[in-house]
Amino acid sequence: MKNLFLILILLSIVIFQSCKEKTIEITVTETLEVENELSFKTINKAIEKAYQIKAENDNTEIVINILPGIYYLSSPILITPQLNGLKIIGVDKSLVSIKGSVPLNLNWENYNDNIFVSEVKSPSADGDLVVDQLIVNGKPQILARYPNYNEAGGFWQGYAADAISKERVAGWKNPEGAIFHVMHGGKWGGFHYKITGVDENGEAILEGGKQNNRPSRPHPEYRMVESVFEELDSPGEWYFDKEVGKIFYWPEAGIDISNAACEGVVLKNLIELKGSEESPVQDISIEGIRFEHTKRTFFETYEPLLRSDWTIYRGAALFIEGAENCSVKNCEFTNLGGNVVFVSSYNRNIQISGNHIHECGASAICFVGDASAVRSPSFQYGQFVELAEMDTVAGPKNNLYPKDCIAEDNLIHRIGRVEKQTAGVQISMAMDITVSHNSIYDVPRAGINIGDGTWGGHILEYNDVFNTVLETGDHGSFNSWGRDRFWHPRRNIMDSLTMANPQMPLWDAIHTTIIRNNRFRCDHGWDIDLDDGSTNYNIYNNLCLNGGIKLREGFYRVVENNIMVNNTLHPHVWFANCADVFVHNIVRDSYKDVNVLSWGKEMDYNLFPDEESLMKAQVYNIDANSSFGDPMFVNPEKLDFSVKENSPALKLGFKNFSMDEFGVASPDLKKLAKTPKVPVLKSAEELKENQSPVVSWLRNEIKSVDSKEEQSAYGLNTAEGVIILKMWNGSYAAQGDGLKNKDVVLAVEGEKVKNVKEFFGALKKYNYTETVKMLVMRNQNEQELTVRVK
Repeated sequence: MKNLFLILILLSIVIFQSCKEKTIEITVTETLEVENELSFKTINKAIEKAYQIKAENDNTEIVINILPGIYYLSSPILITPQLNGLKIIGVDKSLVSIKGSVPLNLNWENYNDNIFVSEVKSPSADGDLVVDQLIVNGKPQILARYPNYNEAGGFWQGYAADAISKERVAGWKNPEGAIFHVMHGGKWGGFHYKITGVDENGEAILEGGKQNNRPSRPHPEYRMVESVFEELDSPGEWYFDKEVGKIFYWPEAGIDISNAACEGVVLKNLIELKGSEESPVQDISIEGIRFEHTKRTFFETYEPLLRSDWTIYRGAALFIEGAENCSVKNCEFTNLGGNVVFVSSYNRNIQISGNHIHECGASAICFVGDASAVRSPSFQYGQFVELAEMDTVAGPKNNLYPKDCIAEDNLIHRIGRVEKQTAGVQISMAMDITVSHNSIYDVPRAGINIGDGTWGGHILEYNDVFNTVLETGDHGSFNSWGRDRFWHPRRNIMDSLTMANPQMPLWDAIHTTIIRNNRFRCDHGWDIDLDDGSTNYNIYNNLCLNGGIKLREGFYRVVENNIMVNNTLHPHVWFANCADVFVHNIVRDSYKDVNVLSWGKEMDYNLFPDEESLMKAQVYNIDANSSFGDPMFVNPEKLDFSVKENSPALKLGFKNFSMDEFGVASPDLKKLAKTPKVPVLKSAEELKENQSPVVSWLRNEIKSVDSKEEQSAYGLNTAEGVIILKMWNGSYAAQGDGLKNKDVVLAVEGEKVKNVKEFFGALKKYNYTETVKMLVMRNQNEQELTVRVK
């Protein structure tokens, strides 16, 4: 009996050992002369072999080791649940490169004194080759454009109002196929159009412009056009004529054209992980690889992200959908045309960490759920689901969204090189996303963007975000919206809804989003910008170096123990029952409030720079226990804004927090990462802005728009116009469909008015007229009114 028992134990051990996962390693090396069963020259073939092995034994664990070399993909790598457990590991991201381009065997001939030309033949028999970008000796070249590329040229790295003027278009032999890039009228991003021809008036016919969720007229000044042969007029520029299959190129100085290594970008994505909630891709690891060269994607299909200002292309160089417990670590992503990493729809526990992302066309890391998970969604700014028809259950409707995912220790800079409505990290329709220890800078828009309140629970900590909003306007280093179910484009309706249903703002923002221990600097907007409706935030221990903190209409925000160097709190359009809290903060200027009807739940124990700033607050019966004085920073010249032991801030309850943990943590990335410019501390007098005086017109109180705060609060494209502060009840101008309080006059009889002086100048021309037409901004919508002025 005893022997039988031992035999059974031994048999169970043998069975267990036979069921254990077997690890098979596949090697990819470009130096291989003869491929064999487990060694290949291309990654695509290695992936094919992995599928074959998994089909024979699903329990096998596979590791694909990529040795030093440059690997051109013949097609994007697709990883499905069949490959669960797969590891793709490069020996080092500096030695292993995966590219979405193809080598071009070009035979250059002189076209003229400066330009060379060559036929382009496809390396495969699939058909003609369409080249999206030209790479010469590893460096992307400039598609022929007007105006010429200038790194310091601002919008589009050089812009011109006459980019597609009739006169300019008339000089192009074949305008069809040219690409027109232009900023949104309010600089909230960019638009991209194909020129499909010229109409009978000589104007370019445009197709596209779907890349922004708040449509506007193209900006009249910030414009650029490319892919025009006649604009090939400077070194480094090139042009591809797809009709004849030829590339034209003006080499930069020092390039030996006969020996130059040329590549053409042909793929729009490199790796796709695709599964589903029911059958997810699991336990995939991608490490130690440099990813390069994908196509620009601004003409792909864009979808609106609820009522945020964004539309987005749901694709990227590395696309992840329907996955669990997968990671992308210690990789480099550079010279990519569109989004870099996109975590789409159902995903759980995805880790994006230790990566260097730079010189890319659109956003770096996106966590974006599926709109089917949102209850009663609206997609355009002016849309709203009536309460009687609304699903009033809190939280998501299904599980098709990213949750418990991490973007950590990534160095992100110089992204958004083509598309301007982009971010270092973009979050929309997601839950419990952690964004930690990232360095994000030199970006056209926000460093970190949260597009809506669905469903909160995010933690943003120890990030270093600066040099942001370089080519756009009206947002910050951190930017968010919360145009969720409670939000309505007409404030009076939204106010009545939330007064009747105080918990309504938490139907979507079900978890608190935490912003803590970060360093922000925005020189072209706010450091932290919580825009329309942003709700359920806890913001503490942040060092804001320039732009301060803005809180627009929203609910349940606690802002505590932050330092605002050279700036302050910007309360915009607060609700009566918002329940906001602002305590134990160091501000260096008086509050910059616009349209605040109520001052929240608690405003107190804050340190102001001087008595006047404090008194301005106390007029509103707030900050009763606050004080003023020098915060006594320890070493601001070295970016140490902790306060000394005898600082008055400590007596108010302020507590020092760490000043040396911001940004990337890994040693190799810390060596590469920049830090923000040290702010020069301003005196209280220097911080006082010249405000336009309130003047009287027809017994009405008006003033010029004179600040970015008013531009943002009134939804203006520029900080220009005349605000109607207070209408007299008996005013002629208020009669009928006339002017109302908080209207902003933009034009009189078609003549733009930038300020009160120009407003009176325009009216003077109509001294003998009883009524004039005025273009006004009302509730962030332009309207033309007939206004009685006599």
